[in-house]
Amino acid sequence: MIQALTIPIRVSDVTGQKLVDVKDAPNDATIGELIEGLLPRMNMPANDNGGRTLSYQALLDRDGRHLHASELVGDTLMPHDRLVLQPEINAGAK
Repeated sequence: MIQALTIPIRVSDVTGQKLVDVKDAPNDATIGELIEGLLPRMNMPANDNGGRTLSYQALLDRDGRHLHASELVGDTLMPHDRLVLQPEINAGAK
């Protein structure tokens, strides 16, 4: 059986207003690499209102869990999965 080298997924921001269909997410990429590649494409802010750099995490809608940046796309995602990109919140961070 031949396995596809890429999979199609749908990615949105937490508001659902920014939505991107990714037709070819590479199976060998990490979730962190996928997120970094999607941020400019989705025109996501790099800094918060205070000028601090934002880090993003991905929520896998199917499982309702946050994915680790080191997880591989091909091991974690299924075709047509939906990811929600969320800024990481660091309570009390200065």
